[in-house]
Amino acid sequence: MQQLLPCLAAVLVEQVRVEDGKLLVVARTRDGTVVACPDCGTPARRVHSRYRRRLADAGLGGRPVVIDLCVRRLFCDTARCARRTFAEQVAELTVRYGRRTVVLEEMVQAIALALAGRAGARLAAVLSIPISRSTLLNVVMAMPDPPRPCLRVLGVDDFATRRGRSYGTVLVDLDSHRVLDLLPGREKAPLVAWLSEHPGIEMICRDRAGAYAEAASAGAPQARQVADAWHLWDNLAHAVERTVIAHRSCLTPPPSEQREPTPAAAPDAALNPDTGVEKWLVTRTRERYREVQDLLAQGWTISAIGRELGLARHTARRYARCENPDALADRAIRTTRLDAYRPYLINRWNQGCTNASTLFREIQAQGYPGRTPQAVRRFLRPLRGTVKTAPAPPPKPQDLSAWITRHPGHLRAEEERQLDDLLSRCSQLTALRNHVHAFARMMCDRTGTDLPAWIRAVRADDLPHLHAFSDGLERDMDAVIAGLTLPWSSGPVEGHVNRIKMLKRQMYGRASLPLLRKRVLLA
Repeated sequence: MQQLLPCLAAVLVEQVRVEDGKLLVVARTRDGTVVACPDCGTPARRVHSRYRRRLADAGLGGRPVVIDLCVRRLFCDTARCARRTFAEQVAELTVRYGRRTVVLEEMVQAIALALAGRAGARLAAVLSIPISRSTLLNVVMAMPDPPRPCLRVLGVDDFATRRGRSYGTVLVDLDSHRVLDLLPGREKAPLVAWLSEHPGIEMICRDRAGAYAEAASAGAPQARQVADAWHLWDNLAHAVERTVIAHRSCLTPPPSEQREPTPAAAPDAALNPDTGVEKWLVTRTRERYREVQDLLAQGWTISAIGRELGLARHTARRYARCENPDALADRAIRTTRLDAYRPYLINRWNQGCTNASTLFREIQAQGYPGRTPQAVRRFLRPLRGTVKTAPAPPPKPQDLSAWITRHPGHLRAEEERQLDDLLSRCSQLTALRNHVHAFARMMCDRTGTDLPAWIRAVRADDLPHLHAFSDGLERDMDAVIAGLTLPWSSGPVEGHVNRIKMLKRQMYGRASLPLLRKRVLLA
């Protein structure tokens, strides 16, 4: 009903009533209003007849609204006009053959584009707009495609309609970041046909797929191809990982570098038989306190300190905020049910009794409330002849690959130490890291003209997997140099691919390519 307010000059409301749960507005167009012929534009005044139209409108007060509008049919008196009669249209209210008001049609289109079928129908019901999910989808399919801008730089990438089974191709205008079209499949032929229909493209940004490279050469030979920098780095990262896996024997230190077992501390140094205080806990607490305070003085945050020292955040905060390290040392002293029996256990140990089960039964006869000898075993472990420490496991090839391809300034101190230790054992891995860093500088500084020299340096080292990567670069040399020199990339295209995934999942099984294309282009 509120849609009638701007049209009161041309429409006269006669009655408003509730009928069958709907708000019915009875209205008619005003007599004497001059209406132009839709074909020739000549003003028409002579009335042929009248007829009634029922238009659905936006809901009001929780009720659907229906406008019962009586309009005129007029004669066109121009002899040269092929149209003899025509029905008048009310601006901002009616359109030809429309059964909804202009504003309601815009609301329905917005709901359909945003939510599609079932979800859109549920929202429309809340807004008192009775409409089915199929009608919403039909509304989307009936909407015209948006006008295409003057295309200069095109981005091309693939997306999955059914992952691993069927795919499509998305085309994006990189100047305006708008999707231009969706094509079925990711083969050469559909893209060649589309490019042939759109001459004047100056640049095509793509991934490393051979089908897109061939299609760009065949459909737009005048366009310069640009290989996306992210895909180049991703290909390099895979080559790095394969190289590290081939040299995984270098990740394990030789036996001569294995850590020697450390002798156990003497009983008096490890334990005090008079008080039962575990001095190593006190020592560890004081050392941690000094480490935390040193890092805090260097400007480290609590979270960074916790990650560096392997402490929980609240533990690192307690060490950072404590002003008295002796209080922390006192808290480190643990009292257990075994404390009263420690002098007896140490005396029996000095007498030569080293069996934990025997000692457990002896103190159990004296009143020890424990039910298992585990506490006794833990107590005697520092008193054994040697404490064998297992060597730290070597890093995984994936971890080493990530360290090599990561910015050196983003490595933690422990990661940097391990990386330097591993590279010192293998000259090929050292050369690999140098080549990766050189390629990264080439990408960041946009010095793609240095690529031939980089490939020659790679060929000089015994790195077969990196040779295969450089061979691929040579086959696509012009596009790769453009990708390492020009500012264009497939970033906007990848963003639209993620949006396509969201729309596809939102429509479940109804996401056929024509419907998906409409929503991607219009949403």
